[in-house]
Amino acid sequence: MNRSLRAVLLVLCGLGLLRISLFTDLCLRYVKESMRPMLIASGVVLVLLGAAGALLDRRAGAGRGPDGDGSDHGHDHSGLPRVAWLLLLPALSLLFYAPPALGAYTASRQPAKPVAERSDFGPLPATSPLPMTLSDFTSRVQQDRARAINGRTVLMTGIVTPREGGWDLTRIIINCCAADAQSVKVRIYGGTVPPADTWVTVTGTWHPGGALGTASAPVALDVRTVEKVPRPVNGYQDALPLPSTPTR
Repeated sequence: MNRSLRAVLLVLCGLGLLRISLFTDLCLRYVKESMRPMLIASGVVLVLLGAAGALLDRRAGAGRGPDGDGSDHGHDHSGLPRVAWLLLLPALSLLFYAPPALGAYTASRQPAKPVAERSDFGPLPATSPLPMTLSDFTSRVQQDRARAINGRTVLMTGIVTPREGGWDLTRIIINCCAADAQSVKVRIYGGTVPPADTWVTVTGTWHPGGALGTASAPVALDVRTVEKVPRPVNGYQDALPLPSTPTR
């Protein structure tokens, strides 16, 4: 791989990063929103490095004689190992085919992420249905000895993750990027199983079992309504449902 091809490869990688981070929101499939500025900066740097490399190579070529002789007696020692061509694959992927976002396939192969231990729970708002995150619901079900969640109608948003005999409402959480993704899950009882990876908002009440407020209580919901919703911008956080107009 000569200098010109190396420069082209750098430019392609840079353009790929800019495409998914500056011109679209595709980068949010793989990293948190806070990482976007760094991806944009990296893309700009790669494009500039590639352009500078191409310019230097052009000037170097202009300084050679008709027979290609230069200080290296006509031999080019600037080549890279053939394995460097493999870098072309992710560059083209970023430009023409971005891998899909993490979803039900990933979540179904992970155990539920443990929630932090809590001993102090404040009173729940009187709102009904009560918007909750999946982690808060889990904590209330298994750790709140006051059993404030009992009989309350809650509202949560997540993706559909099919499982044997039913489905889970899931939120995939990333701390930095897709490589460290973990899942929070609530088992759903009742209704029909929506298609995998569908974003839905559900309402329902805790599904009884075990002793509420202890680890024996199932993190599960008897569903009342299921509404299909667009993927929220905070899709990789265990966040409260965003106000939106449901789509059926």
